[in-house]
Parts: sequence; C-alpha cells; structure tokens
Amino acid sequence: MPALAAAPPMPARRSWRERWLSFRNGRIASPAFQRWAAGFPLTRGIALRNTRALFDLCAGFVYSQVLFACVRLDLFSILRPGPQSIEDLSQPLGLSRECAERLLKAAASLNLVTALPDGRYALADLGAALIGNPSVAAMIEHHAMLYADLADPVALLRGRSEPTRLGQYWRYADHASLGGTSDEHVAGYSELMSASQALIAEDILDAYPFDRHAHLMDVGGGEGAFIAAAGRRHAALRLTLFDLPPVAERAATRLADHGLGARVDCLSGSFHADILPRGADAISLVRILHDHDDAHAAALVRSVHDALSPGGTILVAEPLADTPGAEPIGDAYFGFYLLAMGSGRARTVDELRAMLAAAGFSAIREFSTRRPLLTRLITAKRS
Repeated sequence: MPALAAAPPMPARRSWRERWLSFRNGRIASPAFQRWAAGFPLTRGIALRNTRALFDLCAGFVYSQVLFACVRLDLFSILRPGPQSIEDLSQPLGLSRECAERLLKAAASLNLVTALPDGRYALADLGAALIGNPSVAAMIEHHAMLYADLADPVALLRGRSEPTRLGQYWRYADHASLGGTSDEHVAGYSELMSASQALIAEDILDAYPFDRHAHLMDVGGGEGAFIAAAGRRHAALRLTLFDLPPVAERAATRLADHGLGARVDCLSGSFHADILPRGADAISLVRILHDHDDAHAAALVRSVHDALSPGGTILVAEPLADTPGAEPIGDAYFGFYLLAMGSGRARTVDELRAMLAAAGFSAIREFSTRRPLLTRLITAKRS
C-alpha cells in the first residue's frame, strides 16, 4: 500500500493587525483610491499630509543642500547684525542678484531666514539657532563626505569594496590601522569631535551630579571638550583624559591653552588594545560606543568595569535608537552615517542595559537630559 503523502502545513493565521495592514496598504496603493481620498472631505487632510511627507522625502537632499550652501556662504553670520536687502547680500555672498534671491527664497521656505514686507531678509528661528550652535554648522560642512558616500546607497548596503570617505576620515574606526594613525590624520576629526561634544557637554553635566565623585576619566575624550567643561563646573574633581597618542597630545596642548593643563592628566593608548588606567571612580564614554560594533563596544565596557574602583560609575552618553519622537535620528541618520563610517550602530536603552549587565555592572539607570534627541545618559555601578 503506497504511503500517504504528508498533508501540506496549514498557513499561519495572520493577526488582526497584519490583516488590517494588508487591507489598508492595498487601498492606499490604488491610484483610484488616492484620487478619491484627495477629494473626499473626511480624508482630504490625511491625503495631503501624506503627499507632502512623501515629497519631502524625495526632496530632502535638496533641502539639506540649501542648508549646506547657506552655511558654506556664511549667510547666517552676514544676517546677524540685522535685515538686509537682496542687493546688499549679493556681494558678500559672492552671488548674482538672481542666484542670491533664489537661495534666500529657498532658505525662507525652510524657516532659515524670513522675508520682510519691504523685501529685505532677516534670520528666522532655525537660522538664528545655528548662530548659537557653531558645532551644528561644523557638522553640516562635514556632511559633504557623507553625501558623497551616499551617492549609491545600494552599493553601500551591499558592502562596496572601495573605501568610503567617512571611513578614511574616521580612521580610528578601522581597528587594524590604529598603528598608522598620525597627527595629520586625527587633526580634522579631533576638531570635529570637540565641536560636537561642546554642544552636549553642558546637557550631560546638568543631568548628572558629578560632585559625588573624586576622579573622572573621559575615555576617547578627543581634544578635551567634555573634560574641560567638567573641570570648569567642578573645581575639586580630579580629571584624566585617555585617547590615542596623537589625540592625547593635541588635548594636552588645547587644555593648557585654556588654563586646565595642570588639572588634567592626558594619557595615551588604545582602548581596544591597551589596559585602561586604574583609579577613577567615574569613567565617561561620550559618543563612543555607538561608533563601534557590538564585539568592540562590549569589550570596551568590560575594560571600563575592570578599570573602575569598586563602587565606581560608568557614564554612557550618546544618541539612542529608541528615543521617542527622534526615531529617524537614531535609525535613519546614524544608521547610515555609521554604515558609511564602516563601524558601529545606534543602540536602544535595553541593548545598552544588557551590555552593561553582561560586563558586571549593576544599578543601571537613565538620567534625563535636556535634549534627548542629541544625547541620552545611562549610568551603572561596578559592584
């Protein structure tokens, strides 16, 4: 008697949410439904918002290039003294009247500048905010390399063979090439790190009571932007900075220029290859872990645990992937920025908690910061 054929497996029952998504997406994908929704009073507003959102995604690169042009031409600084006419702006911008007007209209549409009734232009909210945050302008200039790397995002996702511009810029992310890192290579990225850390240093210091500690060591501290801010805020705090040799040398010079040379010990080494200095009861990692893949990040957290004195605290400050209202920053911006850099990813709070716990830390908690979309602060204690 022939064997009975096995019955085909029953298809998994779809959840109500899957069924709803299938139905909804089928309707939205229909051109006929789109035309109807755009005209029906109860759905017209939703249809228009979705159309605008989709167009903004298509045009986002143009918007960013308008901002880049404004920063590169120093438009916001030129407008800082007060409103000016197109004719008055053309010369310092180095543009014809027609092109100056085109740029100003584009900038006005993005709330960077505002057009006055008499035809002059003044700073708008976002343009004025950039004046007070030079580190943001530095990042905008830096994005020229990111734009080049994202010219073919599919090739980037598939692991293109040629090196990226960001990967060459952030040489420390390539752990195999650390030995060849020189002052020439670190000068650019050290300055950019200092600019970006200056933006968030005060937020971190406002969020956490550093006066409960005697000795703070900032690992991967760059030219000392964060450690300097901590030193100015807490006069009794002993300070140590640890970074690659050419970076630590630059930090020592910079801190001496700011009158902090006698207070900060600038120690050199690689936190991937060397044992971290001992003795600190607080060790900070400011925008460090998200630059590294899981294995290297976990190894660094274990090294910090071993370096801390008993009862000491690790402070992890960086943008996270699950920040409410800022999901595109963690998953889209940092997701692709770090892909182009060749190392790292934005992590969730739970992922950081698990990494800290696996290294032996306890009492893991988050301190609220003023601008969580830029940085959040997680602390944990060595038992």
